[in-house]
Amino acid sequence: MSASLNAATTATAQDPACAEPLPVLGRDVTVPLVTGGEVTYAALDYAASAPALQRVWDDVAAYAPYYGSVHRGAGYLSQLSTDLFEQSRTTVAEFLDCRPGDQVVFTRSTTDSLNLLAAVLPADCQVFVFETEHHASLLPWTNAQVTYLNAPRTPAEAVATLERALAEREPYGPALVCVTGASNVTGELWPVKELAAAAHAHGARIVLDAAQLAPHHPVSVRDLDVDWVAFSGHKLYAPFGSGVLAGRADWLQEAEPYLAGGGASRKVSRREDGGVDVEWHTTAARHEAGSPNVIGVYSIASACRALTEAGFDHLVAREQQLVTRVREGLAEVPAVRVLSLFGEDAPRVGVISFVVDGWNSSHFAAALSAEYGIGVRDGLFCAHPLVRTLLGSEPQAQGECGAPEAAPGERSLNAIRVSFGAGTPDEHVERFVRAVRELVTDGAKWQYRTQEGRCVPAV
Repeated sequence: MSASLNAATTATAQDPACAEPLPVLGRDVTVPLVTGGEVTYAALDYAASAPALQRVWDDVAAYAPYYGSVHRGAGYLSQLSTDLFEQSRTTVAEFLDCRPGDQVVFTRSTTDSLNLLAAVLPADCQVFVFETEHHASLLPWTNAQVTYLNAPRTPAEAVATLERALAEREPYGPALVCVTGASNVTGELWPVKELAAAAHAHGARIVLDAAQLAPHHPVSVRDLDVDWVAFSGHKLYAPFGSGVLAGRADWLQEAEPYLAGGGASRKVSRREDGGVDVEWHTTAARHEAGSPNVIGVYSIASACRALTEAGFDHLVAREQQLVTRVREGLAEVPAVRVLSLFGEDAPRVGVISFVVDGWNSSHFAAALSAEYGIGVRDGLFCAHPLVRTLLGSEPQAQGECGAPEAAPGERSLNAIRVSFGAGTPDEHVERFVRAVRELVTDGAKWQYRTQEGRCVPAV
């Protein structure tokens, strides 16, 4: 390698302004505009599902001809697939900086991971969860005594609220705190390490919902001192629908399997009374019954390697430039209000939600798509209590295109969310900022109508 090329490579690695986004699938896809012509699609809905990294897709394509059933297969492809599956477990453990003895269980998603943890809670376990959580971490605890904590307005208030709730709990038994690492609505980072310290000081454990954190920041189970972490592959630039629950093994080993079936059992025998005796695995396999999603698991491991090799310092720095550009661009439009719990100066990932005066959010999102080729999200983002708290004083007209139906006497509420990450080109962000300004200033160029609760271009 020449000296000049070395210098150029070093400059690019150190200066996010010189950096290129990581290659992702769909970066060259064009979509039609209702006003005529086509444009390269700007995927700005990463918080729902991030596009797959090209590296991940290439790794999966290289493995696909060698695909075989995992565990217990005698054939070469089965042995190879088993090795790949278990190596992926090791890769994920390294990516999360797990402790010795921690288990990595492969699931379908973050939602599945947290439902698994809910299923293995000890008897009489109390769960503490902020109302600000995504439904995946708000709703699974139906078999436990749940305390829902009010939305805090500062990180310090979040810690104080949790400490007070834990100190007042009766009886003093097993307890679990569930908290997000980064909000899927505001993008704001939560004080996970401080919350973990508070939980442990009061004899509780803590699980981190890292669905929105892991794609944007390094997550260290060891440094954050959380007991478990859950995340989804499809938000980590990995397709095929797999997820992870990683952390302490004891509750997982002591509980009945989340799913009963092949793979979870070590030995099954008939009893004289006609029933069966089952000896369950004590490893992660205990909660991985059935044929696992080998390709999904491998794609997560590939994404973990790709992000690690790209360097999170570099990725975070570049993403923060995009966050700054979007926030500065939205601030220039007086009709736009960005939603926040912790205030303008709170650190955040590339997830920003906002409302626009005079617009129903579904109508605005539809116009961004149809007239500019920009894909964002609108609605309540599977975090209804949080969004309703943030929008509680801002009703939207029932008759406007795309206004969600509300119960009698209830306001119609929704917001717009733009989200981005390691694969987002600068041009997509610039187009979005320009489109917001033009729509607010000039209005939509097309007519829209409501169809099945959604705002769509009128034909």
